Amino acid sequence: MSNHPELPHLNQAGHVHMVDVGAKSETRRRATAEGRLETRSDIVALVKAGDAPKGDVLAVARVAGVMAAKKTADLIPLAHPIPLVKVGVDIALEEEAFHVVADVETVARTGVEMEALTAVSAALLTLYDMLKSRDRAMAITQVRLLSKSGGRSGEFRRKDE
Repeated sequence: MSNHPELPHLNQAGHVHMVDVGAKSETRRRATAEGRLETRSDIVALVKAGDAPKGDVLAVARVAGVMAAKKTADLIPLAHPIPLVKVGVDIALEEEAFHVVADVETVARTGVEMEALTAVSAALLTLYDMLKSRDRAMAITQVRLLSKSGGRSGEFRRKDE
């Protein structure tokens, strides 16, 4: 058990470790995260028209998000490998941005917040990669958890939404 209950990844000696979730019950857990890629309106119009130089930018970014969610434990050192039962990645085109939302579900002993955040991040990075030849000044912003449910800590929903 950690001497730092607010930091469960620290053991009694203060060293980093993977949290033991073996005693937890398997429950249905869900997390939703979002993020934005801010760009110019002509870049959004280019993608909307299907004229991006590297092809179907939105489809590739969605697939990247799904793949990243499945690889979260390989990317985030203390994340548990968990079976995912659903990963959805939606991308909305705004006037000067792409808004990415990832919704991830599992039936496991630990939550999927990191998987949702990883899916959003990978989708945003993929959008950036596929569009950087047209706008290197794009900015990835507002990557954040919107909600989570399931498990011992219960429900979380951003209050500023």
